[in-house]
Amino acid sequence: MNGAEPIRVLVVDDHPVFRIGMSALLRSLPDVEVVGEAADRDEALALADTHAPHVVLMDLDLGDDSGVETTRELCRRDPTLGILVITMFGDDDSLFASIRAGARGFLLKGASPAEVERAVRSVANGDFMLGPQLAQRGALYLSGARTRGAVPFPELTDREREVVDLVARGYDNATIARRLVLSTKTVRNYVYGVLAKLDVPDRGQLIVRAREAGLGSDGEEADETARAGGPEGRDGLT
Repeated sequence: MNGAEPIRVLVVDDHPVFRIGMSALLRSLPDVEVVGEAADRDEALALADTHAPHVVLMDLDLGDDSGVETTRELCRRDPTLGILVITMFGDDDSLFASIRAGARGFLLKGASPAEVERAVRSVANGDFMLGPQLAQRGALYLSGARTRGAVPFPELTDREREVVDLVARGYDNATIARRLVLSTKTVRNYVYGVLAKLDVPDRGQLIVRAREAGLGSDGEEADETARAGGPEGRDGLT
């Protein structure tokens, strides 16, 4: 980002006391502008669209919403956005899920003001930043990810690859929705998004591309009643 431009920050946390306190800390820093505060996923997405922040401070527990899924959606909408997770949960699952969702920083809520400032500035500059208690585990995870081989369709999110894998096995959207505990509309939106990202014209070509990439071949395939084009008719995108 332009060094002369203030760092625009959006704070997302469902606890008002923490949210207000963090915003006050950030406002006290030079060249940092708090553009909004959000308590849940919908507010976060709306404020991010309106204010185009450089950095989003994200809690993982947003009441009924998931900070990981909110992170994933924000990164899908703007891959350049820097997500800095600040949470009470320092376990491996929370850390690695945040990294997979696209977060570029991870701090525990006990971090000092100096650590918060350093993390915000690092993430705004496009760097990856982990708190001191988490750095070794994060480095091991990232180095392991680099040695596990190429990921099919790296431009897709983990959730999009899950959907593509099930599409490649022949499942229709309703069945995929049941397996992933999503709504059919959400699955349909994922399929639309994947077709656009991969520049393929239809579901049939998506299946071909996915199987060529090795998806859809490491588990059971759909039976006839769950296949696209089964008794419910040609599934297509619906």
